[in-house]
Order: sequence, then C-alpha cells, then structure tokens
Amino acid sequence: MMLMILRVAYLLICAGSILAYITTETPDGQATSLPAIVENNKVAAFFVLLFLSQLVTITDLLIRRKRIEVISAIYFGILIGVLLAYLMIQALTPVVPPSSSYHTALVLLTLLMLPYVCVSLLLQTKDDFRFVIPYVEFQRDLKGGRPLVVDSSSLIDGRIADVVETQIIESQLIVPDFVLAEVQEVADSSDKNRRTRGRRGLEVLAKLQQSTHVDVKVMETSRTDFKQMTVDQKVVALAKQIRGGVLTNDFNLNKVAGVQGIPAINLNDVANALKPRYIPGERLNIRVIREGEGPGQGVGYLDDGTMVVCENASTLVGKEIGVTVTSVLQASAGRMIFGRLVPKAGE
Repeated sequence: MMLMILRVAYLLICAGSILAYITTETPDGQATSLPAIVENNKVAAFFVLLFLSQLVTITDLLIRRKRIEVISAIYFGILIGVLLAYLMIQALTPVVPPSSSYHTALVLLTLLMLPYVCVSLLLQTKDDFRFVIPYVEFQRDLKGGRPLVVDSSSLIDGRIADVVETQIIESQLIVPDFVLAEVQEVADSSDKNRRTRGRRGLEVLAKLQQSTHVDVKVMETSRTDFKQMTVDQKVVALAKQIRGGVLTNDFNLNKVAGVQGIPAINLNDVANALKPRYIPGERLNIRVIREGEGPGQGVGYLDDGTMVVCENASTLVGKEIGVTVTSVLQASAGRMIFGRLVPKAGE
C-alpha cells in the first residue's frame, strides 16, 4: 500500500514539475530557455517527458525481487570507483596536463574503467563482508548462527517439530519454495500412503510456523539460479548461497552436503545419539513381529523404534520373548540390535 502511494505521488510530482517546466513564461524581449522542439509542441513534449520520468517506476515494477546486498554493492562500487578515478586523475595531471591532447582520453577511460572494476569486485565478494552504515546494517546477523535449509524428508518425517519444541535449535529454518512444491506433490499423489505422508509434511510445516521457539521462513528462489538441478542439489546449493546448513534425515543428502563442506544435521543421528545404549550381555524383552531375512531369525522393535533381530525366534511370531544382546549395529540410517533367545527356565 505504501509503495502504491509512493508511486502515485511520484507520478503527480513529475506531471506537475514537467507542466511547470514547459509552460514557463519569460519576460518580454527575452528568448525562451526551452528547446525549440518543446516550444513548438508542448502537449507532445509533456507526454514524452512524463513517459521518460516513469521509466524508473516501470523498471521498479518489472524487477520485483531486489537483493539489498546487490544494490549496496553497485552503489558503493560506483561511489568508490568515481572517488578513485578522481584521485587518479589528480595524481596524473602533472604528467598529462589539461592542455595535453591525451588528457580528455585519460579522464574518460579512468571514469569508465575504475567504477566497473569496483562494482565487479564488490559483486563477486558481497557474501564475504557486510556493508554497515550508521543505524543500517545491510546483512542481518541471525540469532543462533547459521540458518538451516529444511528438506522435504525431514518435514514428512515429522520429528523435526518435536526437536524444535525442545528449544535446542536456535537457528532460523529456511523452507525453500521447491521443497514446499515437492511436499505438495507428494500430498497430491494418487497413492494413499504417499498422500498421507505429504499431508503430514504440510501439517508439520504449519506447526513449525506457529511455534514460538523457532523462526521459520518460506523462501522464494529464482528458478534460473537452480535450473536443471535435482531437489537435493538445490538444497545444497541454496545452503551454500546463504552460508547456512542443511537439516535432513536423508542419508545421501547428508553425505553430499558433507562432501561440499556444508554443515548438515541428520535427524537420524540426533535420534540415535539420544537412544539408550545397549551392550552385549544385556537382556531385552520384545514382541516378535515377523520373521527376519536370515534363517530362523525373528524381528521385533523396542518402544523407540529400534529394530531387534533375534536368532531362533522365527516360530515365535506374536509372542513376548527375552533377548540377550550379542551386538549392536549403528549407522545414520538407524540402529539395529542383534541377539539370541533367552532360554526359558528348565530348558
């Protein structure tokens, strides 16, 4: 609304200023200061000048997504370039005086080259420093450190909402538009299971946005920036662009981010780190759910979802049994406990 008021006010000010300019009257006997083409056709001149004045408004409307770091880099680049050009011209004046035929060429080339070099340098290094002027900081210092880019797997998984409620994550969570689109595509799937998982992901995102313990931002990205990339590649590229990290439970994405030097938090690793530790010789009680892949194996689960594979328990499906831990296998994909059946008393 404020932008609309600003644009209308600018249009009215331009129209009034141009009208005052072309209708300026001069004292008798003095030549008008207006160009002949304006003097002869004032109506056409009014509309032409008004159109030229509105080119900046048209440009403003066409370029909707403006990045303050780019604008500030261009502004300071031109400012510093012109200043350096002035200083260089002053320094070379004794060598190439104004009376020399080369002085004009020197001034022209210096004013063209140095601003370009400064703007180019600042645009290429804008992510490595911040422009700070009194009371204005062009790059916000986020509370809690680097922002975290959330992928679709962590939203669909749902545990991220429980982790956020513990208040151990202080970083800003970034949900890119392409991740949101992927979750929506899963929610619109014809497959019932995929549709349920997608809707759960949207519900988790809505819950995160309502949480008071974390700052969640749905970021719109330029399609040209990540053209012809997979979603995982886009997540890593965006994290690198904003100098943040990745929050996921996808094992492969976790590895890709690590290879490229992007910090990654794997929800499976967090869950595994908080699970109780079991050592060989401990005894567990489980219900056998199904037969295992190996001969004679029975499979059950602990309350936290850890899979327990027990030897010689394939015939005990549906029964409660005691298991003695023989080994534990832990990885980013999860934890598995292997054991053997505890013999009953008297056996």
